[in-house]
Amino acid sequence: MRDIDLRDGLFEQANGGASLAPGNFDRRDAIAEGGASGRVAQRDDAPKSLPASLTFPATRFRELKLQLDPADRALWCMMDPVGPPSFTPTMVRELNQLHHDLKQFVEAAGEPSPVKFYVMGSRIPSIYNMGGDLAYMIDAIRNRDREALRSYAYGCVEAVFNIWHGFNLPIVSICLVEGDALGGGLEGVICFNVIVAERGAKMGMPEVLFGSFPGMGAISFLSRRIGIVKTEKMIRSGRIYTAEEFHEMGIVDHLANPGEGAAEVRKYIRANSAKHALNVALQKSKRLVVPLPLNELQEITQLWVDIALGLEDADLRKMDILAKAQVRRLAKQATN
Repeated sequence: MRDIDLRDGLFEQANGGASLAPGNFDRRDAIAEGGASGRVAQRDDAPKSLPASLTFPATRFRELKLQLDPADRALWCMMDPVGPPSFTPTMVRELNQLHHDLKQFVEAAGEPSPVKFYVMGSRIPSIYNMGGDLAYMIDAIRNRDREALRSYAYGCVEAVFNIWHGFNLPIVSICLVEGDALGGGLEGVICFNVIVAERGAKMGMPEVLFGSFPGMGAISFLSRRIGIVKTEKMIRSGRIYTAEEFHEMGIVDHLANPGEGAAEVRKYIRANSAKHALNVALQKSKRLVVPLPLNELQEITQLWVDIALGLEDADLRKMDILAKAQVRRLAKQATN
């Protein structure tokens, strides 16, 4: 089988789509368009080269690039944000749309399921995701817009909740971490059933530096992996860890050398495809032992909103510094 080119998916947005340059995109519009799970316009140009049972419904995504590998029955979703390398409101909305489409697709296809694995990574070299959209958050906080923060947070936890539960389908979710995952970016990692990370990738939750905490799933997911005491210590420290350290803690499941993460994911898929039913059953069993209801995540986000709205100007200035640092890092990546 030929190798998958993760940079050029089978189902990328057609050329000539709407432009969302960082300078003229109002992030509030993404939330206003039908909420975090708002529908996205459907495309009618799905590729004809695959059997109908293996053709994932191509949707006009702006910040996600998709590729379906029929041989491995794996759907690869690569983040490609417009603007800073964060979970923008548009990306959050599109992730929830994708998860809705995936569930409909698999349920309609019947057996054998056309998708057994869901893989998520990033198209930005050396960066997985730097966290929440800080510019959006700062704007909402300064405008005392509680609903904007709540809606954004609810969209985030809806996405990670579905990933954690495998979309209530016989699917194993796999996270491919080829670069740094910080703050909300880390929450977008630890919600996966299986985590593959390249050596040297940095991971951590620096929110405490500006008087906040990771409110979109970190406490729930990490406490189920390493215990609540270690989780709280990690959050309070604001420390940045390496993938190797996370592997030693049992957070990262598989390590790969730099540049070999995607190959390691394919290796995992092929080694586990024959025992897929067993792996799905084990994941379900773990969730039965330590259930994670959606309202747990939502109530924590309400606490996060309260803390955010109570941040002082000094804290917001620190957030702004981090937001500008994200932009500079992205610009530096683009010139390399």
